[in-house]
Amino acid sequence: MNQAEFKRRRQQLMKMVGKGSIALVSSSSQQVRNRDVDYPFRQDSDFLYLTGFNEPDALLVLVPGRKHGEYILFCREKDPEQETWHGRRAGQQGAIEHYGADDSFPIDDIDDILPGLLEGRQKVFHFMGRYPEFDQHLMSWVSQIKAQSRSGAHVPYEYVSLDHLVHDMRLYKSKAEIRLMKKAAKISITAHKRAMQQCQPGKYEYMIAAEYNHEFSLNNAQHAYPPIVGAGENGCILHYTENSDQLKDGDLLLIDAGCEVEGYASDITRTFPVNGRYSAAQRDIYEVVLQAQKAAISKVRPGNHWNDPHDAAVRTITKGLLELKILKGTLAKLVKDGAYRRFYMHRTGHWLGLDVHDVGDYKVGDQWRLLEPGMVLTVEPGIYIAGDSKGVHRKWWNIGIRIEDDVLVTRDGHEVLTAGLPSAIDEVEALMAS
Repeated sequence: MNQAEFKRRRQQLMKMVGKGSIALVSSSSQQVRNRDVDYPFRQDSDFLYLTGFNEPDALLVLVPGRKHGEYILFCREKDPEQETWHGRRAGQQGAIEHYGADDSFPIDDIDDILPGLLEGRQKVFHFMGRYPEFDQHLMSWVSQIKAQSRSGAHVPYEYVSLDHLVHDMRLYKSKAEIRLMKKAAKISITAHKRAMQQCQPGKYEYMIAAEYNHEFSLNNAQHAYPPIVGAGENGCILHYTENSDQLKDGDLLLIDAGCEVEGYASDITRTFPVNGRYSAAQRDIYEVVLQAQKAAISKVRPGNHWNDPHDAAVRTITKGLLELKILKGTLAKLVKDGAYRRFYMHRTGHWLGLDVHDVGDYKVGDQWRLLEPGMVLTVEPGIYIAGDSKGVHRKWWNIGIRIEDDVLVTRDGHEVLTAGLPSAIDEVEALMAS
């Protein structure tokens, strides 16, 4: 992404925090997996959003109105020996030349420099409680200033969480962000198609998961979240990630998987028959879920509120389960009583962006948030009928179906970013046979 995009975001944030304030945003740290092996590094999403800087052990400092530069980046120094072992570092010069910092200082010098930047500021904005160790450092820097109060040093008197300001910015996607999300969607669509075409009885869930590893790596993308590859009864476990069982003839395979590109996520779920043909019972449930998704997506448009798609999905699912005699009663009462929750226990979507379950309030005050252009959400209704479900005919047992797509709110409606992946029964069966 172009550095101008990150600069625009920082300038917008500085306008919101105002002169006389200082904003601090810490990066992620490298996490140890075991002994001298680390987990793959993933940058803190808020830090990435404001800097594009993808190294650990860094701190973004924004000081509106500072004469010597408002954007300061603390990061690791260049170190030829460490870089030989662990890879290149931007260093102070790189932070300025490649990441647009006005000033850059070694992270090891932060205790000497940051108290001077805090001194005289009225408000400190930061992500309180996210990194307890950083919170402790902040208090120690404030204590250093307090110790100099007799010499005229002024301690910041107000501490404000950055969560709401930054997360509200992140909720509205720019053209550059949408381009990355479309790219992630395109890669994920190709991976899902590969999985459908490679699926057959006798294989194992992890073999199908490998198709996603292949396609994502081939396109320099990463998993946005651990993939869910659940066959048969495993499809009724919402966050199943063992991905270890064998695929059986006659079972469904539910796959929830998506990649991220430069941090921006896609999130897709499809449910298809292991042998390539849906059974009559599977078709019945699948059609209910598909119609629920269509009803929900139709409600994604500016001016509708966040809960409208969910309400549409709930009504469609309840009506479908009633018609299939899985639920009994009247539609209005079943919806009011939440009878569907036995088989549909989650919400119909979530925000999508730098995090797969992205930031942003779902309510403003006590009212559901209105949908606006630039917001991106998932639409993912499902029905899950576990084995041994009391009072439910055996033919429905172990049918778990979810259909999920990524939807952008546009000025006059919506755009399904993942529309290139079939979801209609005949299209899925045709793809699997190709």
